[in-house]
Formats: sequence, structure tokens, C-alpha cells
Amino acid sequence: MDLQTTETVKGGGEGEERGRKRRPEEEEDKEETSSNRKQVADHSVKVASHYNRLQEVGLAARSQSRIFFMRNFNNWLKSVLIGEILEQVRGAGSRQVSVLDLGCGKGGDLLKWRRGGINHLVCADIAGVSVEQCQSRYEDMKRKSHVNEKIFSAQFITADCSKEVLSEKLDDPKLMFDICSCQFVYHYSFESEEKANVMLRNACERLKPGGYFIGTTPDAFELVKRLEASDSLSFGNEVFKVSFQSKGSYPMFGCQYHFSLEGVVDVPEFLVYFPLLEHMAKRYNMRLVLKQRFSEFSEEKVKKEHHRSLMMKMMALEPFPCEDGGRQATDIKGEYCHAKEHCGSAGVKLPLGTLSRSEWEATSIYLVFVFQKMS
Repeated sequence: MDLQTTETVKGGGEGEERGRKRRPEEEEDKEETSSNRKQVADHSVKVASHYNRLQEVGLAARSQSRIFFMRNFNNWLKSVLIGEILEQVRGAGSRQVSVLDLGCGKGGDLLKWRRGGINHLVCADIAGVSVEQCQSRYEDMKRKSHVNEKIFSAQFITADCSKEVLSEKLDDPKLMFDICSCQFVYHYSFESEEKANVMLRNACERLKPGGYFIGTTPDAFELVKRLEASDSLSFGNEVFKVSFQSKGSYPMFGCQYHFSLEGVVDVPEFLVYFPLLEHMAKRYNMRLVLKQRFSEFSEEKVKKEHHRSLMMKMMALEPFPCEDGGRQATDIKGEYCHAKEHCGSAGVKLPLGTLSRSEWEATSIYLVFVFQKMS
């Protein structure tokens, strides 16, 4: 089906194929199709290879990144989401909280689960090197924990979660989860209906009644909107770029684009048509309870004092104007016009800070979602 026209693009004619011989050119088409399938099959390998190659760097190196504050902002947003969902799980009476981190990467959310006081965590990812680093982070966290602090138990699984069924790999075959968290990952599975279904099965099948499937993913409608407004097949700025192969027609599965974000991401991704995802989730008795753009979500959450405090602690926004003659993240003209308007002619310091224009444009392509399993 098409993202804009919602028309079916699947071809028919299978009955006509039966009972007659293929012409030579049809055999060539068959070979070409096989070649295309092989290229498609290589996509998962590309994603795994990309994330396996990414080097783990320390805070000092990360602080020099052009998108240091944007990454902190995204991390703050995930912290708020995870924290609020954990509150709801505990409010419903769950004492022993189990979590599935689907697409765990190098373990960037381990500290969030630690702060949330969960009991058990299963981390799964296609990139084997990332899973090893995630496990190493976990073991290091355990070693450095206080004597009386109880750290959650954990299992680490290297698997293509859009092809392999995770329930068959669990140490405890009866394990059920309170939360499945899928951060900046689900869009890779929309390469095909089959992959998207397997990923969704892994996310929702073993959720307890009342459990949550939460995540972050690019907003397909926003991506298409920006593409259609572009004079070319790409759009972006100094920190990110999105490139499509064509425009005007957007199939519901397999609509590929290439996304690059400075020093972090440089891989093919796929549009997630969210109304379709919502429909597919009903198969697992899931209902959508929240879907918001990052801008909407952050504007709402920052009204609460404890979220603002966490934002400051995590350096989720860049101080503006800089103190003591410091420099902003970029010197490019026009990147802070929006901040200067808020400061006024007196140059009043923004209480929470800001992001540069390019960073706001990059982070605003994402949305946050929450599904809940009905009892």
C-alpha cells in the first residue's frame, strides 16, 4: 500500500502463470528478482556491521561532538519516557519488574534501568560487538555498585530480532515482561511485512497483561513532508541528511531511505507507516496510548520540576548565551536566531538553554510511542 494514496501495489496474476512456460525474458526477470532479494537480505548485515564498527568513546570525546547536546536531549527524553512508564508499572502493583531492551545497542539505557530499580533485563541486538560491549558495561556496573545495592539480573542475546523469535532464546522459557523498550530501532524492521511482524511479535508476545511496548522512531509523515518540499531527493543540514531513491509514491513496507547523523548513524532505514503499525499491534491485543512528536513530548514534560531538574543534570540543552566568553556548538550564522529572539535585546540568559537550529531540525523528525497490552 502507498503512504500517500493508500492504494495496494501488490500485483496479481499468479493463476495466469500456472499451466504455461516462462518466456526467456521472464527467466531473466526471475534471476533479477533473486538478485534483488539477495541485496535486500544484505540490509541486516549492513546495519549490524555499521553499529559493530562504531567505536565506544568516553565523555571527553563525546563532549566535542557537534551534536553533543542533541544526543543528551534525546537521552533525556528517553529517561523521562522510561521513568514514567516504570511509575505506571509499579502503580499497577508490579513488584518484580522484568524488561526487554529490544535493540539494546551498546547498553546506553542500562543506567536508566538501574535507576528505575528493575529486577531483570534481557538485552537483544543484531550487532554482536555491541551486545558484548553492553554486557561488559553491565558487569562493570555491577563491580562498581555499592555493597548493599542490588543490581538487576540480566541476559544478553545476539540475534536479528526481525527474523528470529526471542522467546526461544530466553534462559527462562516462562519469563514474561512488564516493559519492552525499542529505542531508535523499530524502523529497520519495516523492510518487509514479514520482518515487521517478527519484530512486533518479539516486542509484544511475552508482555504481561497491562504491560507496555515503548519506543522512539522517525515520523514517516514528517520525512515525506520534508522530501516533497525539497527540490531534490534529499534534505537535511550540517548535522543530518536524509536521501530517498524517488518520491511521489511510498510503499507501506520497504520504503527505503538513507539516513546519516554526524558520527552516529550512516545506514539505510525504512519508513514506518504508523497507522499500519497500530493496526498490526492489535494482533497482540495492544492499544496505542501515546504517540507524540519529540517537540510535543518535551514541551509537555518540561513543565514538571523534576523533569527540568533532570534536563539540567543531563546537559540536555546548550547554555545560551555562553558564559565566560565560551563558544556555542557552532559558529555558522543563523543557527541561534531563535534563541536570540527569546533572549531579547537585553541578552537575558535562557533558563534551560537551547539547541542549534540544525539540531532542532534533526531531532524533530522523531516521535515517541507507547502501546499497552489489554488484559
